[in-house]
Amino acid sequence: MSGFALHPEAFTDIDEIAIYIGQESQAAAHRVVDELYDAISGLVPFPFQGHRRPDLTNRAIRFKRVRDYLIAYAPDENPLWVIAVLHGHRSPRTMAAILRER
Repeated sequence: MSGFALHPEAFTDIDEIAIYIGQESQAAAHRVVDELYDAISGLVPFPFQGHRRPDLTNRAIRFKRVRDYLIAYAPDENPLWVIAVLHGHRSPRTMAAILRER
């Protein structure tokens, strides 16, 4: 048992990250995806280690940074619920809109 679940669109986020990076290097894409999943797995025993982003949402969502990406997740859910994996350089307005939709 992994201890976490991905919102269907969060799974799509990770897939799109892999495709984008894979255009340059399949090996790099695999490394980044592995790092994302390792970080998510690491959140399961300590779900409150991430930080809050009140500029993006007033929901009880926390964020964990991995390279240039932000993993948005609900720490109170069991299993841990990953809502989105967003590029951290997106505009805050765009990130907030994505989170509102999920």
